[in-house]
Amino acid sequence: MKFLAKKEDIFNGIRLVANVAAMKSLQPVLANILIETVDDNAVKLTATDFDLTISTTVDAKVENAGKITLPAKKLNDIVSRLSDKLITFELNPETNSMNITCDNTKFDIIGISADEFPNVMENISISEENAIDIDMKPFVKAMRQASFAAANFEANNLLSGVVCDISEEMIEMASTDGNRLARVREKINNIEHKTSQLIIPSKTTTEFMKMSSLIDDESVKIYTDKTKLVIKTEKSMMISRIMEGQYPKYNQLIPKESPKTAIVNKNKLISALERVSIMVNDKSFIKFEFTENKLTLKADTPDAGASEESFEIEYNSEDLTIAFNYKYVIDGLKNMDTDEVKIGLNTNLSATVFMPNSEEDYISLIMPVQIR
Repeated sequence: MKFLAKKEDIFNGIRLVANVAAMKSLQPVLANILIETVDDNAVKLTATDFDLTISTTVDAKVENAGKITLPAKKLNDIVSRLSDKLITFELNPETNSMNITCDNTKFDIIGISADEFPNVMENISISEENAIDIDMKPFVKAMRQASFAAANFEANNLLSGVVCDISEEMIEMASTDGNRLARVREKINNIEHKTSQLIIPSKTTTEFMKMSSLIDDESVKIYTDKTKLVIKTEKSMMISRIMEGQYPKYNQLIPKESPKTAIVNKNKLISALERVSIMVNDKSFIKFEFTENKLTLKADTPDAGASEESFEIEYNSEDLTIAFNYKYVIDGLKNMDTDEVKIGLNTNLSATVFMPNSEEDYISLIMPVQIR
């Protein structure tokens, strides 16, 4: 096996797949990237931890066909430090050693036989008839705005997944961990009007968002096959399991209307929360005191001290003091593409809705903390 590739091409390919390599697996080969020649002009890189698989094709000049697996972290470290010139990869099949040469720099890296790498495409059947072709931009934006509210990833916990509902003209994504909820609706150009409903592991959405920053495609194709989800671009592919079960009816949790509303500058609120939170203890909550056209944020830790900040807002309802986990509020705000935030309030124990003060259909719902 021997091929030459530009540093930028091979490095982007490694970065794209390396995150899913399982560094602590009982199978050492899962910490490796499978490198295999495709034809005279391309090599394919693949990494997997069984839950999630990513592969991508990289432009290369192939002189001899072959395949090998190499340690993902070591390969990434090596290629990232090479100069921006053509890199030559040449395998010694007897020792499974890959010689990597660039300019006057040489590395020999020991790999594991490609025969030990799992066949990730086994039993997966994807049909173009069932493919849903949607625009990349709204798909990634919906992932970004909805995924953060999911519970910490656990294979059997549905709340660690993100609901994805693709209809004829819209994609809706949502997640909740029981204390907060995020829901976004984005218009899409679904040319063939195909629909799908599925629960995607939050780990998958996180990795696809990273992957999307390294590719230039304007659309993606989505396939489902029994318990598997395949997301495909021109040169890259992600294979994930689909979570099975009945997700909570989250839309029923969102208040139809809010008796009290406040309009707040988003960046001003984030900055104030970050300052006041310096004095927050492990409980992570900050009091929000809404009075006429003013919001006061307060944190009080008996053994450490206190902090407070006030600023002008638009608010004309009765006074209200309510407390939130400030990290939840900041997470929601940072995922809003807006200058002003509309806060829908009721009582100090009612779910509170944070949304852009615009036409954008995005909601971050947060349950308050009971103040004793």
